[in-house]
Amino acid sequence: MIRILLADDHDIMRRGLKELLETQDGWKVVGEASTGRQAIDLAGKTKPDVAVLDLTMPELNGLEATRQIKKILPKTEVLIFTMHENEKLIRDVLSAGALGYVLKSDAARHLVNAIEAVAQHKPFFSAKVSEAVLEGYLNPGKPVAPAGTEPLTPREREIVQLLAEGKSNKEVADALGISVKTIETHRAAIMRKLELKSFAEMVRYAIRNNIIQP
Repeated sequence: MIRILLADDHDIMRRGLKELLETQDGWKVVGEASTGRQAIDLAGKTKPDVAVLDLTMPELNGLEATRQIKKILPKTEVLIFTMHENEKLIRDVLSAGALGYVLKSDAARHLVNAIEAVAQHKPFFSAKVSEAVLEGYLNPGKPVAPAGTEPLTPREREIVQLLAEGKSNKEVADALGISVKTIETHRAAIMRKLELKSFAEMVRYAIRNNIIQP
């Protein structure tokens, strides 16, 4: 039996994945989430063997969801399933604890094999992803920030995502269960740390660093 959690903000994509995966003997989709925050909540309740996460989800993206799922459920393996093959992004999610990375364009060929591999705690990368990572090692002069050099803390990235998605300080505070004053303090610290002069610059930062999608 392989118990799987699916997290993708596109309903049609999730339904298609569920139908594909449940044709496999002994496989069961135990939860479906449309946001990163829902994925974390469902992971805690269902304790899946494999969490299949899209990277670009509202409220909390796949990178932050990976970090938090691995923190509360170290035995659950995370497979990133996305359209993005940015080298830095790949390195960041691997650093966050993901064991596999498959592009949506490779789903038909690789997704089942990928889930089988990570369920056995073995890494799996589709060919294009392996090429992107290898390219970074073969071209050390290419400017790519090392994994772990992210200037923001996970909580600060959560706040940036929620603000950049258009939520007010109060809405962010309610979502995270903290006070509006704490959000204001975090927001000011983020602006200083990133040397940002306006909210528009924060949104641009979030887009450039794949925290949100334009």
